[in-house]
Amino acid sequence: MRPSWDEYFLEITDVVAKRSTCLRRHVGALLVKNRQILSTGYNGAPSGLVHCGERGCLRDRLQIPSGQRAELCRAVHAEQNAMIQAARHGVSVEGGTLYVTTQPCVLCTKLAINAGIRRIVYRGEYPDELSLEMLAEAGVELVHLSDPSR
Repeated sequence: MRPSWDEYFLEITDVVAKRSTCLRRHVGALLVKNRQILSTGYNGAPSGLVHCGERGCLRDRLQIPSGQRAELCRAVHAEQNAMIQAARHGVSVEGGTLYVTTQPCVLCTKLAINAGIRRIVYRGEYPDELSLEMLAEAGVELVHLSDPSR
């Protein structure tokens, strides 16, 4: 069976997430406009820095629950990395769609809103009500697709 465009792009985020170096959650993101992939990103330490697998997870050491204190993490989020890659290569994401394996946190939500992302398609839930409120207020379409194979 041929996947819809949303299913197709979400499947690609699963492959992108395999590059993640995060010990807690592997996240992949894709920025798409007019059915063309603009950039990809996965979560992990900034370029050139030691990965969490070698250094350990600060959030685990501090026993920080998922969805809280996102600033206390060495990793750059997948969505952030996708936007950064587009910016580094001079690619506008305004009006585009962000595909991501997990619902964006409030930090990524704020960046997506200011980058002009008009639609976000995600699979996994994430405990961040403020993110949902801000996306609704900004008029960003939020689409939750479950994985048909699960």
